[in-house]
Amino acid sequence: MTKTHVKTVSIAGSHQQPHLSKGQKTFNALIKQIEQGRARLAAWEAVHTPYHQKYTTVLQPLIKESEDLQVRTVHALDKAGTQPGLTKAERREIAAVITDMAQALLLTRDDEALKVIFNKYSDVDYDELEGDDQASLKSAIEGMFGVELDDDLNLRSPDDILQQAQAKILERQAQKDADRQAWEERQAKRKKSAKQLAKEAQEQSDEQQLRLSLREIYRKLASALHPDREPDPQERERKTKLMQRVNQAYDKNNLLQLLELQLELEQIDQAAINNVSEDRLKHYNKILREQLLELQHEILRVESGFTAQAMLDPFASVSPKTVMKNLSAEIANVQRDIRELKRDLLAFEEIHKLKAWLKTLRRQNRRDEHYDFPF
Repeated sequence: MTKTHVKTVSIAGSHQQPHLSKGQKTFNALIKQIEQGRARLAAWEAVHTPYHQKYTTVLQPLIKESEDLQVRTVHALDKAGTQPGLTKAERREIAAVITDMAQALLLTRDDEALKVIFNKYSDVDYDELEGDDQASLKSAIEGMFGVELDDDLNLRSPDDILQQAQAKILERQAQKDADRQAWEERQAKRKKSAKQLAKEAQEQSDEQQLRLSLREIYRKLASALHPDREPDPQERERKTKLMQRVNQAYDKNNLLQLLELQLELEQIDQAAINNVSEDRLKHYNKILREQLLELQHEILRVESGFTAQAMLDPFASVSPKTVMKNLSAEIANVQRDIRELKRDLLAFEEIHKLKAWLKTLRRQNRRDEHYDFPF
């Protein structure tokens, strides 16, 4: 399918007027910001499907495999820790690894066998500890999403967490909208000053002028594209599709798209854009500001929805250019963890390999402590 070439709308300087006016510069700046916003929104739309396909078909199975291997590791270490030839210090090290790994696994899965092993090596019963952990986890999730979750929410289910968080966010927004509407209704009932009435009258006049500006462009396009007046079937189909684009742009007050259509149909040229009057530019710039604000809200909605669905930190900076790269890096990290877990499981089968593994673990812990406390 041939991609429609969209002509760029902007005001250019000329020999007669080499320097742009403030209104012209504002017009160009708003157009540029809208085009950048369009590109970002399109990039998010393009990356959404491949990201979630790769996330569900590649990363999630790897995470499941990694967790299963960690469960096997806990059981293997429990068995290996009973071997003769281990020192008391080595047995304490094995116990620490078992409790840390089992506790982390039990946050996302209900496994009675893991609980038994955890309780065997821990000074605290897991069910008692879980109450504190669940409370801390719930508090952390509430802080992440900025909502208060129900006490009976299953914190082991990311899907349940996401669904309830999204529902709470929508509920909060609906309440804000209702409060705002109620406030506006109360304000409307109050007796208005002459200054307020004059301001409202000016706003209504400006709004009428804005609609007239858009209406004028719309009528010119509609007059040229009316499909019913076209006898040629192919041309009628082309005009029908163009008219659909015109109607969509007009319904959304999308000034930029209407101007682009005028350029595309050669109803206006660069000279016409350059010579738009300052009064008309004032109206255009107001429409473009509103269009840019709506576009920014849409981008924010798409990005927040993406981070929530992908269980990413909502306060982290995300970009459609980097999310696939970051996902590939996360997949590589989990694959590396799987290789290490498989290698570790083999090491637990013989006492000298187990001792070597513990020695390596001690070195790694010392390096981690050095980086955490460099002074």
